[in-house]
This record gives sequence, C-alpha cells and structure tokens, in this order.
Amino acid sequence: MNATVSEMWDDLNQAFVISGEAGHDIAAREALLDRAMGEGRRRKSSEKLRRGRMPSAGLAFAARDENGALVGTVRLWDIRAGRGASGAHVPALLLGPLAVDPAAEGLGIGSALMRHAIGEAARLGHGAILLVGDPEYYARFGFSGEKVAALAMPGPVERRRFLALELKPGHLDGAQGILTPSGRRAVSEQQALRLTA
Repeated sequence: MNATVSEMWDDLNQAFVISGEAGHDIAAREALLDRAMGEGRRRKSSEKLRRGRMPSAGLAFAARDENGALVGTVRLWDIRAGRGASGAHVPALLLGPLAVDPAAEGLGIGSALMRHAIGEAARLGHGAILLVGDPEYYARFGFSGEKVAALAMPGPVERRRFLALELKPGHLDGAQGILTPSGRRAVSEQQALRLTA
C-alpha cells in the first residue's frame, strides 16, 4: 500500500512518497543508514533481535523524494515480548531502524514514516510495537515506558529509551521477560546481511 504525503509540502515545493521497500533499495538503504546512524549501528541491542531475520511481512517502508531517491527508511520485526500472565509468549513488533537522510531532515519524513508504519501494523492486526529511542521524539506517536517495566532487551539499553505502543489495549498487560526474535529467518547468510544491516 502506497501513501502519498507530498501534499504536506506543496508550499515548500518539496515532496516525498512512502511505499513498500523494494529489493533494489538495499544498497541505498545501507548507505542511508551509515550516513544517518554511523558505524555503531550494528552493535545495538536491537540488532540481536533482527540479525538473521526478515522484516515482518508488509512492514518495511521506504520514503522517496520526487526524483525517486531513497530519503528515509523504517522496518518492523516480529518478536516475542516475554511471556504474559498465562505463560504464553506475547507477540509484538520491534520498530527500527528509523532513519532519514541527513540532507532531508526537518521535512517531516521521519514522522510520516512513523505514522505510516503504525497505521499499517494496526491494519494488519498486530498488538504492540516496541522500540529503543528518544522518548522526547516517540511520545508524540503514543510511545511510553509504561508497558515495558517488566520487559528487557537482550543486551544493554538505556532504560528510559525502551518504549512501547499498544495497538490493542491491554496487549502487553502482564508481559515480562526478555524480548526474543520470532520473525521469518532469512533464507541465506547473504540475504540475512542485506535485510538486517
């Protein structure tokens, strides 16, 4: 599903379109992530949940400028958010990385990608999205640390930056434990590197 958000920027003569990520986006996405996030991006705790996995079906998005160049990216990944009160695994999504080309910052691309990703995750019936990020930015989309008090990432993380948004009220009630990956495995090592880097 494509969403055109260019009407937001008509007065600035700037436009971008959000669509599903395509196979030919790999090199451009990797270069964008390197520019936006630096070399340390592969050492983050959230990478342990993405490594060797594919993004959740239908939940990898690209923002392109009016020339078709990739200017933003976001992906969501299938995870288990610990176990619930019944002892069953709690399915959820992990968002990230969200990145915008530094040359295109301040145009609303990151916000548009977030709204699109949240909307699509809800449309597909997912119950919650978790992420590690600045609460000052993500609070505007409804994320908070309230529902993750009894959950943990599989590595070090600054606690105040561990956030969640319930798409279905009560989905994370009683969830506790360490987040684990549950998404589709990449079919080859090369595909895994391309999809999780």
